[in-house]
Amino acid sequence: MTITEFIFQIERELGFPPTAEQHAAIEVFASFLADRNDQSLMILRGSAGTGKTTVASAMVRTLHRLGQKTVLLAPTGRAAKVFALNSGRPASTIHRRIYRQKSLDGAFGMGFNSARDTLFMVDESSMISAVASASFVDSGVSGSSLLDDLLRYVYEGQGCRLLLIGDPAQLPPVGEEEAPALQSSVMRGFGMHVYESTLSEVVRQAEESGILWNATRIRRMQTEAAEGFELALPRIRFRGFADVLRVPGGELIESLSSSYSRVGVDDTMVVTRSNKRANVYNLGIRNTILDREDELTTGDLLMVVKNKYLTPPTQDSASGAIDFIANGDRARVQRVRNVRDLYGFRFADVWLQFPDYDDYEMTSTVLLDTLTTEAPALTHEQSDQLFQAVLEDYSDIPQKAERMKKMKEDPYYNALQVKFAYAVTCHKAQGGQWAHVYIDQGYMTDDMLTPDYVRWLYTAFTRATEKVFLVNWPKNQEEE
Repeated sequence: MTITEFIFQIERELGFPPTAEQHAAIEVFASFLADRNDQSLMILRGSAGTGKTTVASAMVRTLHRLGQKTVLLAPTGRAAKVFALNSGRPASTIHRRIYRQKSLDGAFGMGFNSARDTLFMVDESSMISAVASASFVDSGVSGSSLLDDLLRYVYEGQGCRLLLIGDPAQLPPVGEEEAPALQSSVMRGFGMHVYESTLSEVVRQAEESGILWNATRIRRMQTEAAEGFELALPRIRFRGFADVLRVPGGELIESLSSSYSRVGVDDTMVVTRSNKRANVYNLGIRNTILDREDELTTGDLLMVVKNKYLTPPTQDSASGAIDFIANGDRARVQRVRNVRDLYGFRFADVWLQFPDYDDYEMTSTVLLDTLTTEAPALTHEQSDQLFQAVLEDYSDIPQKAERMKKMKEDPYYNALQVKFAYAVTCHKAQGGQWAHVYIDQGYMTDDMLTPDYVRWLYTAFTRATEKVFLVNWPKNQEEE
C-alpha cells in the first residue's frame, strides 16, 4: 500500500472531510510509519476541540483493520479507559505494561518488550514525567523517570516505535514547567528522530460548545502570555451556552444532588485548587448529600494517593496479574472490616472494586489517616514514624536484608493510602473525564494571577464532557 492510499484509508475512517491541519497530521503519521529509521518517534499535539482524539482513534481503527499491531497506553487507569472507549480497542496503563515484579522479595523492574513491529500509542502524554520518581526508587522499580523507562521499553522491541499524543496546554507533571514528552527538543535529546504535528484549529462543531469555546479562549491566554502579553483574569461566557453554568454556594448541595441523580456519582466530579479544599468538599458531600456517618462505608468512592506495588501480584481473571495500583486510581468500597489502631495510625481491611480496571476486585489493608488529612498523602515525617514503628517488630532479625524483606511484605507499612474521590485537585483529575464537572477556583485576584492558574483552569474545563458548573464564580470574571 502506498502512503497516499494509507492516508485515504485513515481519512475514510474519520467519516468526514478532515481539516487542513488534520490532513497534514495524517500525512506526517504516514511518513513516520514509512520511515525505516529504528529511532523514529512521533508527537501529535492537539488542544481541546481540535479533533485530536478523533484523528488518533481513526488511526487506531485503520491500523487494526490493516493488521498492524498496536498497543494503546495512558498514564492512569481512567485515561486508559477513555482511550479505549474512544478508539474501540483495549488500552492499559504505562506502568502495568512496562514494569514487572522481578523477585519474591517484592522488587520491581523493567519488563522485557517481546513485541515485534508494533506501534505503541500513548494518550494523555502531557502527564508523563521526566523526573525520577522517589516511589519507583523506593520500590526497586527504577532510578530513572517514567519517560526514560517508556522509551527504553518500547525501543528494545524489534521494529517497535512510539506515538505520543497529548495536549500541551494542560498542566505539566508536578515539578516541571512544560510537558517533556510533548517537546521535540527533549525527545531529540534522547536520540530520537522526531516527527511532529500540532492541531490548533477548533473544529466548527466544537465552537457550539460553551465548554470548548471557553477552554479555547483560556488556551489562547496561555499563548499570549508566552508571547509577552500581560495576563488578565479569564472572563467566562455563559450567555448563549447551556453547558456552562454558575452555581451560587447556596444552591451547590441541590445542584450536586441533581447531578448525582442524573448522571451518577461516578460521572460527577468537583475540581479544586488544593487538597484542603477538596477535603472540605469530600466531608460535606458524604455528610450532607450521601448521609454517610461512618468514617468509611460501603459505596464510598476513593482515590489512591500513593503508588502501591502488589507482592505477590493479585490475579485478575480477565486480564492477568495485577501488580500495580497507581496514584490517582479510583476504587469503590464494597466492605469494611476490622478497624484497628496500630503504630500510632488507624487501619481497616477493605474490599475494593476498581471501575477503571473492568471492576477488578481486591482486598487491602487501608490507612484511614490519609482519608481526611490536608496533605496529599502521609507526610515524610508520618511515613518515617510508621517505618520506624513497624521496623521495631522485626528487631529480632539480625540481618538487615532480611528485615527489609519483611518490611516490603508488611501489610501495615504497605497499607493503601487513599482519600475520598468526590472532589479532587486538578492534577488528580487530569487524564479523566466526567459528564458533570464542578470547578471551585476559590478566592482569586489579579495579584494572584499566574500562567499556572490559567493552565489549571483550562485543564479543569476540559475534564467535562457534558456540563461545567462554576461554583461561586465572581462577577468580575464573567463576560458582560
